Amino acid sequence: MLNYMWGIMIIIGIVVGALTGNMEAVSAAIIDSSKEAIALCITMLGIVAMWTGVLKIAEVGGLMAAMSRVLTPVIDFLFPRVPKDHPAREYISTNFVANILGLGWAATPAGLKAMEELQKLNKDKSVATTDMCTFLIINISSLQLVPMNIIAYRSEYGSVAPTAIIVPAILATLVSTLAGVIYAKIMGRRYHE
Repeated sequence: MLNYMWGIMIIIGIVVGALTGNMEAVSAAIIDSSKEAIALCITMLGIVAMWTGVLKIAEVGGLMAAMSRVLTPVIDFLFPRVPKDHPAREYISTNFVANILGLGWAATPAGLKAMEELQKLNKDKSVATTDMCTFLIINISSLQLVPMNIIAYRSEYGSVAPTAIIVPAILATLVSTLAGVIYAKIMGRRYHE
């Protein structure tokens, strides 16, 4: 659906440009936007590569395991029906840590594996469990201490203070995560009574 919307907007822009005699401006905008998109991709590729390396070093050095241990009480509270030794807990931990560090793209593979493992615990495969819904809500709200992607975008586009977003991002994601947890707990009780 989104592809159709983008396609329609592009066609409308070209038609309006042709009808108003601004095809030269449309062509220049297409070329400039293409250059800008490539520059942004290169910048983001560098940031993704660096943080993927940092994440791997943290994993090998034991930092990820330590952070996962710190999250154990949180995971126990959020996912009481997931057994203590189940692989889903490790994937959930990894996903949470990556999101907290602002590495949402690195959190995605762990999130997908967590959902696969949670589905294995599901008795009715056609309906998502409360734990699956809770995980999805928390993953979407994405509590972040360091919003790396936004800092990178702000830096790329010439922000004077690209890191000024850190405190507002922490507050916004904290509020959205708390709201998500409260909602998930209320709905979880409603369906498990």
